[in-house]
Amino acid sequence: MSSFSMETHPEALRRERILSSKLYFNVPESKVSIIYSSAYDISFMGIEKLHPFDSTKWRRVCKFLVSDGFLEEKSIVEPLEASNSDLLVVHSLDYLNSLKSSATVARITEVPPVAFFPNFLVQQKVLSPFRKQVGGTILAAKLAVERGWAINVGGGFHHCTAERGGGFCAFADISLCIHFAFLRLSISRVMIIDLDAHQGNGHETDLGDDSRVYILDMYNPEIYPYDYSARRFIDQKVEVMSGTSTDEYLRKLDKALEVAFRNFQPELVVYNAGTDILDGDPLGLLNISPDGITSRDEKVFRFAREREIPVVMLTSGGYMKSNARVIADSIENLSRQGLINTQLDSAST
Repeated sequence: MSSFSMETHPEALRRERILSSKLYFNVPESKVSIIYSSAYDISFMGIEKLHPFDSTKWRRVCKFLVSDGFLEEKSIVEPLEASNSDLLVVHSLDYLNSLKSSATVARITEVPPVAFFPNFLVQQKVLSPFRKQVGGTILAAKLAVERGWAINVGGGFHHCTAERGGGFCAFADISLCIHFAFLRLSISRVMIIDLDAHQGNGHETDLGDDSRVYILDMYNPEIYPYDYSARRFIDQKVEVMSGTSTDEYLRKLDKALEVAFRNFQPELVVYNAGTDILDGDPLGLLNISPDGITSRDEKVFRFAREREIPVVMLTSGGYMKSNARVIADSIENLSRQGLINTQLDSAST
């Protein structure tokens, strides 16, 4: 196919980029389905602390899992970093070029001083970690299909669309993951279960009119992003108001999962497991206990695993130092319940 015809047929070009990508690779049986890289963590002369997001959360989750004896460091899967060609599967060239402006990245990350740094530093210290996490989310779908489940200890950038970033989300990893799965894994039906406190307006904008995708979004409508346009793309909208208790939240989730499967039978679940629903989170404004988050994650994994549906978990938002401990505790519970296996001797089960 000539370059001219490729350029005039966007779907053909997308297909070529997905098929030529190196982000899917064979993971040896000596690794478990937990994906992380030290390159995920953002350290930029301390200015990352100007945002409430804990940009070392990902490292701390894995550290807890290792120190608690649930995971060996050598068994963690390290993904590749998404290239520009990979990102162009969803994003426009204009959008990627806009990230060459440090001011644009400052707006997306909500850290104004980023605007004053040379862009090569911003690319290296901020955007490269995000691209690495995108690689992890995309790879997670392949691992989940092969092994039943996968957890990317990162990702979940659910506010970013093909054309615009925001809310600390520079790349649309969920949209990218699903497009790769459609083509490389022959998946035809994907359910997004977005349980971050914030509405997932990014994937809703990108995928909401795609009949192959069903979106269940359980979010607080009283907080960012107030994207009323994107809300019309949600297949199942569950609004939980500020101050919602653990018991009420879990009751609504039980009902939502029941309705979701009645309406749609997926071949892959992408679970956006933000912990900003935690009681005390300054942005989520919900009152869910740590044990409530453990129960929430267990319910979603049971929903998928008992129906033999591959499930990808992304850690997404969470704006307190305690989030890393809460995430690790929940993953450890999934292991104790037999919903995942983090031990090398039977990693593939």
